Amino acid sequence: MDFKEELKKYQEIINKELQKYVRKENCPEKVLNESMEYSLMAGGKRLRPILVIATYQLFKNDIKECLPYAVAIEMIHNFSLIHDDLPGIDNDDFRHGKPTNHKQFNEATAILAGDGLLNNAYIVISKDLLNTVDKSKLDIKMMVFKEFSYAVDRMIAGEYIDTEYEGKDVLEKYLEYMNANKTGALLRLSVRMGAYLAECEENDFKKLTNYAEKVGLAFQVKDDILSEEGDEKILGKPVGNDKKMKKCTYVSKYGIEEAKNKLDKLIEEAIKELTPYGEKAKFLVELALYVKNRNK
Repeated sequence: MDFKEELKKYQEIINKELQKYVRKENCPEKVLNESMEYSLMAGGKRLRPILVIATYQLFKNDIKECLPYAVAIEMIHNFSLIHDDLPGIDNDDFRHGKPTNHKQFNEATAILAGDGLLNNAYIVISKDLLNTVDKSKLDIKMMVFKEFSYAVDRMIAGEYIDTEYEGKDVLEKYLEYMNANKTGALLRLSVRMGAYLAECEENDFKKLTNYAEKVGLAFQVKDDILSEEGDEKILGKPVGNDKKMKKCTYVSKYGIEEAKNKLDKLIEEAIKELTPYGEKAKFLVELALYVKNRNK
């Protein structure tokens, strides 16, 4: 199976699993539920849940154990996108080629839809914890739950810094800090959750964490590059918003060529961490290259 086919297979698994959590009942908050579904099922790369599953599969085959955590992190990601698009933050009108949530519904509904997805992620994990009877597995999952909560906290902190530093000259260390939290925290968490749940060895955990940190930072660098020179029709959203809002990005700080050099180096370093796993890590290697070469 080639990379594109395998990626599609993972996306289909995740979309099918996410559908189980879409609320279809006729109730007073029906429109709110539709707003949550609108963003959750809008498509996207599903990169974070894929990283959970693919990392888990380096060590174990039955993915049932990690699916609730893959679902939860995709809910968190979509919560962040809804809020990120709001007029008070990035003020974006389109995502995935469709109107953003607050444009499709309204701002109040979008805020609450984001809140709903955030809370639903915790419900999904809580249910899994309650259904885990094996004490050793429960201990691991509680550790994952703690790390999950901390990563969400860091993502929110990163988003705050992103808005706070608009139009300001940011020191390199603060740019790195912002992106390690805003974008990197969830990508790092995705890999670490898969590794934790698969009960891998400490040395494996360190290598995979390094891989995740490099890929997470590379993802943001690529986003910054696409915001400067991407194709709006492919991206599904306007190009140049970062520049218009005077955001501090790798491109605004170092220029487009230096940003591309940084991207190349990060992906090279990430792939190097996977060398000990050989063919088993082929998909994760190709996923890193996908982050580097993507056009949306």
